[in-house]
Amino acid sequence: MDEINRGRTAPSHKKRPNLFLRFLTFLVTLALVVGAVVLVVNYDKLNFDSIKRWFAYRNLSRSESGQSQSFTFEGSITSSFAVLDGDLLVCSPSSIRLYSGNAQLYVNQTVSMQSPAVRVAGNAALVYDVGGQSLFVYRDRAEAFSLVLEEGQQLIAADLNEAGWLAVVTQESGYKGIVTVYDSSFSPQIRFRLSSRFVMDAAIAPDSQSVALLTVGLDEDAFQSRVDRYGLDRTEAETEPDWVCPVGSDVILSLRWNSSGIWALGEHTLSIVSAEGQLSGSCDYTGLYLKGFSLDGDGTAALLLGKYRAGTSAELRVVSADGTMRGSLAMEEQVLSLSAAGRYVALLTADRLDIYDQDLSLYNTLAGTQGAQKALQRADGSAMLIDSTSARIYVPQ
Repeated sequence: MDEINRGRTAPSHKKRPNLFLRFLTFLVTLALVVGAVVLVVNYDKLNFDSIKRWFAYRNLSRSESGQSQSFTFEGSITSSFAVLDGDLLVCSPSSIRLYSGNAQLYVNQTVSMQSPAVRVAGNAALVYDVGGQSLFVYRDRAEAFSLVLEEGQQLIAADLNEAGWLAVVTQESGYKGIVTVYDSSFSPQIRFRLSSRFVMDAAIAPDSQSVALLTVGLDEDAFQSRVDRYGLDRTEAETEPDWVCPVGSDVILSLRWNSSGIWALGEHTLSIVSAEGQLSGSCDYTGLYLKGFSLDGDGTAALLLGKYRAGTSAELRVVSADGTMRGSLAMEEQVLSLSAAGRYVALLTADRLDIYDQDLSLYNTLAGTQGAQKALQRADGSAMLIDSTSARIYVPQ
């Protein structure tokens, strides 16, 4: 019997689960799931930019108000300015210069331009002479590409997308517009020669698969501005657009293509056209003067409108991609500068800088701007303040 018993093993006793530990694990898992859902649903409302600014500017010497030491630049307040990867780009008719926030000069190029225009996309900046013959692209604090047109050709407009693709609109005898598209290595991919309608502007799609052209001409004996889409997977002999979308008889001042659609900003109407060629939104401000604007917000446009061309009374509107008004703000003082970037809108007046979110709730105020005449908002919430001879960075606390 003992031998039989020795061949058997004693039954193992299973450890009883710790109910408290299991309940605690359940609560932690539930909290993580709920937190993830809240983060996804409210991502646009959350703001981690203060953390980003702390890391980005922790070594930048600043005053108690958050302003860095100013540095002087070559040029004047009438120059064209832009922020490129945190640096200040200054374009005058005679020079193009790129300064870091601590005044280091990276680009110092002598040029001859009558009307310099600047466009920043991603980590590159486009500078060209409207009505002239010179065009430049800067990347990584150096010139990446330059173009000089031949005699008899004129630069009308140009656009650069965040992937580095470039569209150049020129005019020459025999055509109403020539559009050349370059890839990110600045190799020409296709050229459209149009003779039926004047080409006033161009915008490269974010995916670099097509280009939108702003054309003007007569449609049924009436003047009409139109957005025409051309896919880039075609031959140069195919000059008919994939689709057209009329945007009225308004004079279009700016054309921009981003993830929200194609934005055509006119003197009296803002039109948003979908990638499929449908008018997906519009905002009519007929009867008001467009005193300032910015299309650089994330899926929004900032418009400064006034009943009179002169005077201090104005209204700031932020318009969403469906044409509805996201926020409005009445102004009763002179606005020196309007700038938008990312989720922020900056308004500079004589005595302060106000930075708003896209709902026009006040995010930050700087009193005492030391005579600044221009503000360039940056996507992380900081701003560049510029007067007639110097510039400095302001970092909200």
